[in-house]
Amino acid sequence: MVMKLMDKHILEEPTAGVLTMQSMLKDNGLYCSYERVRRLMRKSNILAIYPRKHLSVLGERKYVYPYLSRQLEITRPNQVWEIDITYIPMKQGFMYLTAIIDVYSRFIVGWGLSNSLDSESSLKVVQQAITIHGCPDILNSDQGSRFTCKQYVEFLKENSIRISMDGKGRALDNIYIERFWRTIKYQYIYLNPAKNGLLLYNGIRKWIERYHNRDHQGINRKKPFRIYSCAA
Repeated sequence: MVMKLMDKHILEEPTAGVLTMQSMLKDNGLYCSYERVRRLMRKSNILAIYPRKHLSVLGERKYVYPYLSRQLEITRPNQVWEIDITYIPMKQGFMYLTAIIDVYSRFIVGWGLSNSLDSESSLKVVQQAITIHGCPDILNSDQGSRFTCKQYVEFLKENSIRISMDGKGRALDNIYIERFWRTIKYQYIYLNPAKNGLLLYNGIRKWIERYHNRDHQGINRKKPFRIYSCAA
């Protein structure tokens, strides 16, 4: 209950920090200490968008790269992908969903569920997406440790994928995958809490299929699948 409320609140107020979350929970009749709220935010990968002096989830500085998509004209599929991971509540427990979106078409080129925030699960999603769709020119992520570890960075370099990372506190740098999180959570996840991981997986798979084949306002009322498959 606590983590679900926090997850919903960060979608509505991306700048919410520990104190704001603590106050929101109190308004909902849930009294949590500052340390517990901070621990739960880290556990569920809920982070306010403004930069902080100490952020334990940041990766090694030598594997942090500049943001490459600023003022870049995106004209085709597989030019820029965005990857991120988010917390998914279930009836009992939770899982993490990693997804990759093609910025030009809004098509989800890869996704996967895991029980942890480890880098291996994120890398696996990238590998599967590349196997099916080929390599993007640019892959953008945040500066989290799972995207700045040596294994992840070296794999992208070996496949000649340019590495892009959003700046600390810049919510708009990864805006397309963030919008996808909001859409899938409010249109499916929160309305259909899964009983277990298998049901969650099958439910997300079916929902993404529908998402791919419906009109999207952000791409002139066209369908992601049609744009991606016709132009890729």
